[in-house]
Amino acid sequence: MGNIYSAQNISAYFIYELNEQGVFINSEALQHLLAKVDMDWKSRFGHSAFSEKVASLTTSKYVVKEVYDAYKEFGERHLHIPAKEWYLEYGKFQLVHRPYGVPAFTADELMLINNIMVKYRDIILKKVS
Repeated sequence: MGNIYSAQNISAYFIYELNEQGVFINSEALQHLLAKVDMDWKSRFGHSAFSEKVASLTTSKYVVKEVYDAYKEFGERHLHIPAKEWYLEYGKFQLVHRPYGVPAFTADELMLINNIMVKYRDIILKKVS
């Protein structure tokens, strides 16, 4: 049984990891990655990976609207860092604007996510060469 995460957090993981590997990632590619995660997650665990409502790329421009809205300003440019969220720490009176965090995946979930990233990287490399 897989956990359910925010699509923003899974997006942050993709952005950090793909940047570290020197692989291009933009908002459109991010939506395709999220679609693949949702499809594979449902196949493997029997439910969606995301806490947000999920759409289909065949009927809309996005898979997860919240992620689409957070990154649409970047257009087709490369994403260097994840979007930011407002966070209020318990007992504090100051809002903090910080990048979305990366989820603590289980080993099985991490293997699934990393397999998706490897396939994405291979597709990008084939297009370039």
